[in-house]
Amino acid sequence: MATRIRLRRTGRKKLPIYRIVVADKEAPRDGRFIEIIGTYQPKLEGEKQMTLDVEKAKAWLAKGATPTDTVEALLKRAGALPSA
Repeated sequence: MATRIRLRRTGRKKLPIYRIVVADKEAPRDGRFIEIIGTYQPKLEGEKQMTLDVEKAKAWLAKGATPTDTVEALLKRAGALPSA
C-alpha cells in the first residue's frame, strides 16, 4: 500500500484548519486516513500555527510514506526533514 502524508481540511468557511494525516494514496482528500500526526492553521501566527509529532512523521517517512509538496515544506519547517 502506497501511503502519502498530506493535508485534510476541517474547520469552517474562510477559517481553514488542516490535519496532517497519513493516508492511502488512493483515498479521497477528506476521506479515510491511517493516522493523524499534526495540525496546521494557516490563519494563526507563531507557534500555534502548527503542531506536529515529529517522531511519528520521521517513523512514517522511514516506512516509505511520501509527503505532498505543501506537507514537505511544513515538515522542513518543523525539523522532521533536512533542509535542502
